[in-house]
Parts: sequence; C-alpha cells; structure tokens
Amino acid sequence: MSETSYDRIVRGTLVLPDRLLEQGWVAVSDGRIAAIGEGPLPAAKAVDDHGSSLVFPGFVDGQTHATSYKGLPGFADTSQAALAGGITTMVDMPYDNPDPLNTMERLEAKIAAVEAHSYCDVALYATIAPGQGTANMAPLAKAGVCAFKISAIESHPVRFPRLPADDTLAILEASVETGLPVGLHNEDQEIVRAAIAALKKAGRTTPEYHLPSRPLAAEMAATANFLELGQATGAHVHIVHISHPRGYDLVARYKEEGVRATAEMCVHYLHFDADRDVGRLGARMKVSPPIRSGVLGALWQRLEDGKIDLVSSDHSSWPVDNKLVPSIFDAGAGIPGLETLVPSFYTDLAARLPNPARVLCEQVSERPAKLFGLWPRKGALAPGFDADIAVLETGSFPFDASHSHDGLNWSPYDGETFGARVAATYVRGRKVWDGVNITGEAGYGRFVPRAS
Repeated sequence: MSETSYDRIVRGTLVLPDRLLEQGWVAVSDGRIAAIGEGPLPAAKAVDDHGSSLVFPGFVDGQTHATSYKGLPGFADTSQAALAGGITTMVDMPYDNPDPLNTMERLEAKIAAVEAHSYCDVALYATIAPGQGTANMAPLAKAGVCAFKISAIESHPVRFPRLPADDTLAILEASVETGLPVGLHNEDQEIVRAAIAALKKAGRTTPEYHLPSRPLAAEMAATANFLELGQATGAHVHIVHISHPRGYDLVARYKEEGVRATAEMCVHYLHFDADRDVGRLGARMKVSPPIRSGVLGALWQRLEDGKIDLVSSDHSSWPVDNKLVPSIFDAGAGIPGLETLVPSFYTDLAARLPNPARVLCEQVSERPAKLFGLWPRKGALAPGFDADIAVLETGSFPFDASHSHDGLNWSPYDGETFGARVAATYVRGRKVWDGVNITGEAGYGRFVPRAS
C-alpha cells in the first residue's frame, strides 16, 4: 500500500448513500473526496475528528432568493448564512433586484457576483420575461443554468412577473430540447387578487387574513394547469412549493401517467400551522403559498409516502421592517431559512421518523443535486465528488436569530430549541464554518454549472 498523504481527514459517523458508517473517515485531496474508510486513519496534513457527530455531504438548498433585496452583492450575507446552516451549494432563483436573470448578459453578471461575493457554491435558475420569446433558453442552458422558473402570479411587474398561458406553453415546448426542468410559482392570479380585494374592502387586513387571501383553489388550479401543460409538451414540470397534501397527490397522479413532474416541499410547511402560530408570529410567518391550518400530519405522511421530491428553505432576504407594516397585504412574503433548514428539519424528522439522518441526506443533499444536474459532483460522500461536508452535532440547542449570519437577524424560528446544530462546514475540503465563526471568505464560492 502506497504512503499517500491526504490534504485532510474528516472523521465521524458518515451518512453514506447506503448506510451510516460509525467511526468512518473521509479523505480529501485537491478539493475532492479521494477515499472513504474506517479504522486507522491514513496520513494527512490535517485531521478533524468529530467523534460521534453525523458527517453529511454538504447540503444543497434547492430554493434561495439571495439577491432579491440587496441585489447581486446580497450573495455575501446570504452565503455566510448558508455555511452556518451546513449548506455548501445554494440553488438561487432568478428574480434578482432590480432585473431578473433572463439573458446571457445577466447570467454573466450573476456568475461574476458569485465569484466576487459568495462564500459557498451556487447553481442558478434562469427565467423568461413575458413576451421575450424562447430564443435565449438554449444559450442559457448551454452556459450551465440548472433550471428555468416562471410564475402564474405577479409579485413585481419586472422582477417577478406573471407569464401568460401562451408564453408558458412556448417555454415548456422549448425546454424539452434543453432537458432542464421548468419550475412554477403556483398561484392563480385572478383568484388571489379577487380574494385580497374582498378582504381589503371588508377591512380585514391583519395577519390572520393572509391565509384566506390565497385560497387552496388558487394553488391547486395553477398546479393542475401546469401539470396539464407538462403532459401536453413532454416537459419536466417542477412545482417549487406545495403547501397542501392534495398538491402532492396531484403530482403523484401525473407521474403515474408518465408526466415528468416533480414536487418540492419548503421546510416551513412541515413545521408551522396557521391556526397555532399566526397569533404569535403575525407577518413574520407570511409566505406564499401560505402556511395552512390542520395539514401538518398529512404533509408528513406525504413525505413518508415518497411523494416529496426534495425539501428546501425558500430563503428570502427581506429585512424585518418589510414585515412590520400596518396591512398584511403590504408585508413582504418570504422568510429567512438558510440557517434553520437543516436543524429544524432534522429535529422534526427525529421526532417522527426512525431514520432521520438518512431522510435528511436524501431530501436536502442527494435529491436536489440530482434534480438540478449537480450530481455526481455534489450530493454524496463518495470518491470523486467535491469534498463538501456538513457536520451535525445532536443535542439541545436554542436558536437565537440575533446571532444569525444573514444580515437580517430575525426569524420565525427565533427562540425555538433544535435537536441538532451545524458544528462544521467544509466547501471543497476547506473548513469554512467552525461551529462559531465563518472561516471562509468572500469569493471562495464558485458557480456550479448543470452537468450536460
């Protein structure tokens, strides 16, 4: 046996694709995983022994909005929060401030921003503006975007517009040749706007009226319409957030018919309940589609049934002042979630399922890496993969949002106690979070193109 000396050894309980390996080790060379083993440690320049803590592949957050508030420099704060949450790759949405990523020029500018500001690696969605046509889709796909995203409802006329049905159909038809999924924000605009108008007219503008302003019919109508267009075109249609068990059942039915359809869960839908939590959290828990009432158990059952394709944070970089306004309809939708995705999901998994580490790894590492074309570079502890590693220490850990690293310092999870914390994060073999401090630097992050 040769006397190979590795750059780094990381030891702990490894969460591998097929099993947990206690007292296992990961050997790193040149930013990649060179070997996996157990027993005596091979020679290395550095050894990080994490005892019995769980050693995961770096987590891949399949839905973030890093640049929706501060613009492209927003990668700096957001990516530091990612590292503190064990997330080594963000899959970032295209609705940047002030302009969406819908051209090659804007893609090049966003890649440059990643390489200047980001502490973690980043994959990128692109979008198509209303009336733009589909000519830019093939070049954007060739340049490495991982998916396209469109919306059935307008949040902003330029940055986050609504796509009319004819544009949506054309985009799905053009996406087939690229092989990329097309994601949808799934709410029917006419239904939501009519509901909001009626509530405003009645003077019902406090936080509890966010839920009735976005009735289930709006979400299901937009979801079903998109799935039908997927069936008609052969495109990969991806619902980026489903708040109700019926939506997962609907996607499952279309899958059974052979439609290329996938369903994403945002972790807050598995944690909060509108009736239970809106009184104490108010606009701090406003997301769209809304967190609903009385469906937590059924959503967890859909997870157990295999109807959820991945779990993400849908992190939004809104300051809390954007929430604390007189009318719930003027409050921003979205919550910070990069630092809480993994600890909260693991805590809830451990309370409900027998193998929380394995499910966490599947839902927040392996599956997003595969869906967005980052596999076999990201998503597993295996030779040849990037040495992206997250170490999870179990115990009892209060979460204090005032100490978060996203520049926002608020969270609907503030004051909760999690059953795990991220004790260390490595990106391409380099320790970038030591459990207390960010040890990486701006610009270490890289754009990760989708594999062809």
